[in-house]
Amino acid sequence: MTWDEWEHLKASAAERQSPHTHLDQVAADSGGGSADSGDLVVHQDDLGAVGHEAHVLYDHVRAQADIAGAGADKSGAGTTMRAAAELKSHGLAIGGALETTVTVWTSQVDSVLQACAHVSNHLDYSRKRHAEDDETIAAAVRERDGSALSVSQLDQYFE
Repeated sequence: MTWDEWEHLKASAAERQSPHTHLDQVAADSGGGSADSGDLVVHQDDLGAVGHEAHVLYDHVRAQADIAGAGADKSGAGTTMRAAAELKSHGLAIGGALETTVTVWTSQVDSVLQACAHVSNHLDYSRKRHAEDDETIAAAVRERDGSALSVSQLDQYFE
């Protein structure tokens, strides 16, 4: 897609927007950021909540997406894959198609599960790491007796 095509698509989309729809964006001449100018602001509670939801999604997908039937079958072969093998053994082409469907589906489900686990683990790690960083910073800007550093002492950190 060329730049001109992109600009044309953006203009077309803007014309179709309802009066209640808007796109959040930072002004082109903005020279930096703050929460008021569109920068991303994330709080630890938000990270924890998103990580938790990713874990819940992981558990739900794992429990509900087992079309192979491997989770319900003690042999590990999976009832759907056994059915595919049985259909193939009788010369029915649908057996091979069913086998391919289960293989592709299982691969896609595994990818979704890996992505959910990655998001959950990463956000849990980030939340814990930022909490540790906050504790380290808080300890660094306090006197030995726990009182706050003076402004002149804090100013030395920024020189």
